[in-house]
Amino acid sequence: MDMARDSSGAVAARARPAPKAARTWWKVHQWVGLKLSLFLTFILFTGTLAVVSAEIDWLLQPSLRVSPATVAGPVAWAAIADNAARYPGVAKANAIDAPNASAFAAKVTIEHEDGSLGLLHAHPTTGEIQGEGPWVGAQRVLRNMHRHLNLPVKFGVPIVSSLAFLLLASLVSSFIVYKKWWRGFAKPLRKRDARTWWGDFHRLAGVWCLWFVALIALSSLWYFIESLGGDAPPQPRVQEEELSPQSRLPTSLARAFDAAIAARPAMRIQRVILPSPDDPLLQIHGDHEAVLVRPRSNAVWVDARTAEVLLVTDGRDLNVHQRIAEMADPLHFGYFGGYWTKLPWFLFGLAMTGLAVSGAAIYSLRIARDGAASLRVRTAFSGMWQGMGRWRWLALLLIATALALLPSLFIQTSS
Repeated sequence: MDMARDSSGAVAARARPAPKAARTWWKVHQWVGLKLSLFLTFILFTGTLAVVSAEIDWLLQPSLRVSPATVAGPVAWAAIADNAARYPGVAKANAIDAPNASAFAAKVTIEHEDGSLGLLHAHPTTGEIQGEGPWVGAQRVLRNMHRHLNLPVKFGVPIVSSLAFLLLASLVSSFIVYKKWWRGFAKPLRKRDARTWWGDFHRLAGVWCLWFVALIALSSLWYFIESLGGDAPPQPRVQEEELSPQSRLPTSLARAFDAAIAARPAMRIQRVILPSPDDPLLQIHGDHEAVLVRPRSNAVWVDARTAEVLLVTDGRDLNVHQRIAEMADPLHFGYFGGYWTKLPWFLFGLAMTGLAVSGAAIYSLRIARDGAASLRVRTAFSGMWQGMGRWRWLALLLIATALALLPSLFIQTSS
């Protein structure tokens, strides 16, 4: 019996991290969650808003709204393209994006006669142009700030996506810092004092967000790899030499659209790339049978002059490298299942942002030894500022850069 107890005790001792090792992991967890907490909060919050950025534009732009009762049948792609090309002030219609939901208009990317970019909003069934929207809306602003801080992509993407390493370190260390974490899914938030409440919130949000943190960290790691040259091989496309010389584009694209839809009738079209005199190819992209790929993986290419189908691609034919690249965006932003996935992604994004803030609050209340019952947000942020040390200046510089470069978006689209 003594030997058995000694043996089991030795095994238990080996299973538990030594106090020094546990303390080291705790320091890693605190450092990761604190030193760049301000910048991490900014990126997480803008990414969370980016998930519902189309809905924000819908609220801000009346012409983007339609009554669901007036929508019947398939999207009138040809009518939308023809009406957009004839809309006053439009020099060229470049692309059409399908409505995000039944109450949304279709969006047409256009170039004005002065070279600036814009959007037209079209009724999906009638093809009628309901109005014009700005190229730089909530969707564009949030995407650019979250993805690359409005910096050139080659600099901004690796800076933002490098946060993947912090998220992974925080994820791994949390399993050691939070003992028996699997018991925390239903623990209530105690209101004994501010520090207790923030601590309980941090642990509760943490255990529920474990899968989401892992998902965001891994997809961000992939973006980091891509930014350093790890892009997947390009997908098939029609080469210019494959096009036969023909006359100019027809006045209506109805025949070309009919041919494209007939080539892949079961595909749910998400985006259309419109032809031009310099590039007579009509492309339709959408969702078919491949799971978790961007719409561009399922495409039909048509010569708009002859209505000849030149290429049909299928997302199921992608190799492993390409499949990983194509599934990163749907998983990162959660748009692959419509509102059934966008809403959970938004809510878990808010919870993940709360993790960054609550971690700083816990540190703040610990150093202040604040036992007050009130949940003082000002105290949390003052502690975050103090605990970041010199790293706060880097965080402020990056956030200020993103905001300062925001006007450049409007300048680029109006030049």
